[in-house]
Amino acid sequence: MNFLISVPQWILRQLNNHKKNVILLLAGFVGLSFLILAVGKTFQSWDDDPSRGAMAITDGEFGENYTTPIYLDQGWSASDSLWFYNITQGSGLLPYDFYLNLEQKNSSELIRATAAIDKYRYLPQKPTFSNPDGLAVGFAKESYQGKDYMGYTCAACHTTQVNYKGQAIRIDGGPAMANMVGYLTAMEDGLKQTISNPEKNQRFVDAVLALNNDYQSPQEVNADLKKWTGSLTLYNAINHSHIKYGYARLDAFGRIYNRVLQYVPNKRQVHDILTQVTSQAGTYIISSDEADLVLQGINETIIGNHQFVQIIERLLSTETGYPALTQKEFLLIRNSLFNEPSAPVSYPFLWDIAQSDHVQWNGIADNSGLGPLGRNTGEVIGVFGILDWQAKEPGFSLSSLLTNQDHKKKKVDFKSSIDLTNLERIEHHLASLESPLWPENILGKIDHAKAKQGRKIYGQYCQSCHELIDRNDADRIVISKFSALENIGTDPTMAVHSVTYKGKSGNFKHTYQNTGVGEVILEEEAPVAQILTSVTKGVVATPDADKWLLRRWADWGYTVGASLFTNPIKKSSVKAGNYNPDTTANPYNSLLSYKARSLNGIWATAPYLHNGSVPTIYDLLLPSKKPGDPDSGQYRPASFVVGSREFDPQKVGFISSGYAGSPFTTARAGNLNSGHEYAAGNSPQIDGTVLPGLDEDQRWQLLEFLKTL
Repeated sequence: MNFLISVPQWILRQLNNHKKNVILLLAGFVGLSFLILAVGKTFQSWDDDPSRGAMAITDGEFGENYTTPIYLDQGWSASDSLWFYNITQGSGLLPYDFYLNLEQKNSSELIRATAAIDKYRYLPQKPTFSNPDGLAVGFAKESYQGKDYMGYTCAACHTTQVNYKGQAIRIDGGPAMANMVGYLTAMEDGLKQTISNPEKNQRFVDAVLALNNDYQSPQEVNADLKKWTGSLTLYNAINHSHIKYGYARLDAFGRIYNRVLQYVPNKRQVHDILTQVTSQAGTYIISSDEADLVLQGINETIIGNHQFVQIIERLLSTETGYPALTQKEFLLIRNSLFNEPSAPVSYPFLWDIAQSDHVQWNGIADNSGLGPLGRNTGEVIGVFGILDWQAKEPGFSLSSLLTNQDHKKKKVDFKSSIDLTNLERIEHHLASLESPLWPENILGKIDHAKAKQGRKIYGQYCQSCHELIDRNDADRIVISKFSALENIGTDPTMAVHSVTYKGKSGNFKHTYQNTGVGEVILEEEAPVAQILTSVTKGVVATPDADKWLLRRWADWGYTVGASLFTNPIKKSSVKAGNYNPDTTANPYNSLLSYKARSLNGIWATAPYLHNGSVPTIYDLLLPSKKPGDPDSGQYRPASFVVGSREFDPQKVGFISSGYAGSPFTTARAGNLNSGHEYAAGNSPQIDGTVLPGLDEDQRWQLLEFLKTL
């Protein structure tokens, strides 16, 4: 991302004419920003609860019982962990007072009660200094434009827990076991019943008003209740997938893409989509007159979330003149406006992320320069950043310049709740996080003689892709090795969707987009990856709307400078590995691959493969069963259960049977457990050679070595 280098010449002339005053003024406000951030850094260390807010659980989900979780040495203190759990990033899922008092469907129990949090496999917390309401790990209070919201932090998806015989180990930066879809669905159900059930509604309204924060009357509460229920209902509807994610997985990219497509298309483009969709019988579902009525009063240039709620409500309305779509017809419309997020992947672990040259399962994010700031901005767009994007009149703005809208009569202003300063601080904080070491005092002694033999096998079978990393090396760089889909053989769905999913480009139509191998001009129907790149540039180039003017720009300058100068990955580099390179004809060719991640702490990151389709490391060393294979052979499980945190130290992973968790079947695209069969002798190494399959003793030796990483 070199887009912040371009500055119009007239700005340079103005700076030169008033050089002395400008320098003094900027120096003063940059100094003020550093002072404010230094105070914040001191404040950051105040919450040092020895147990880091963790709680013991009795009679938990799937019969779990454990004492207060302990922490391994990952380079973080108690205050470091608690800051990570509670630092806001700009996510606003619901008004904060609503979340505090929302009841579950058919119950007076709160949606945030410990049992509910545990059911959906988030991690319950007791109240601490920085979390006075005792929200779960990764749930935080966000303030934006004078109102408070509950939103997600990075920790919600990137903190895990391993249980063994009643002892719990909390692991920072590990892949969550969370069932986000289940929790958001339960939240939607609770909201809808709060609207429809008079008794529940009265309890809710009374509880919200008693807080005496953002609401002064029942009418205000109920108006916002309807508004935010519509918003969450829309999110759940457009992201419905025929692939059930269950625990420990999410199609984050698919959902980020759809969030972008809730905002970017213009009114004309949506009108065209509505009037061009046909039923299975070949007839048009919506007439032009019906579409005009549905879109009456909708913004011309950029629509936005709450206006999309109105559109969906009108499509389903039975009032005269509206289409009154059936469920099947609505799904046809939805599939024309959005893309099905049907490629769930495991939440990636975060240790070594700051030191990695390329990030995400398919390496879509270059991690150099301002790359992490753009990547994290995209993530907050996906997890409910409040996007007050709107059309603005002609005139200069940095965001329109960097998104190449400067020639447009109307430009998109990217005002939002996304906290760029905190995103930079979080990324810097993660640079000190280390991978967890196998706790022999809890999970059992490592057989070092066997591990020594496994080290030799690792050198032959694994090391060409999975470089060994010294977790204590402050100067380490993790070089990602990429394998093309046809070489790695794992489920291709996530990588394919990242490249092929398209949507209406709205105001970005006929703007230039750099792909790394040349610039393309965005067509009206464009890859969502290109559109996402444009909007993240726009957000990154837009200072915090909650700060007064000079502080706003001083903080923005600090954030950009800190992101550039503290990033361990100083330069963009060519990808390594056996993949198909990008070309001018196929500028996203290299994304049709998966990266080999570092294996530090791999023992704590089950289930395995990018889509979580293999429950243990031992199973990963086996082949998947293919047509014609004898039934008597050893294969990866074709079906298993996910959700328990109880650990299997022998096979290394979570237990995958004997309880009522999420069923995982591997027979369909999105869930395939094939590929990466190096240990079984079925996958070629980077140089093309295929090594013989490991025997049973060799598998256990390699597994023992992997425990040491």
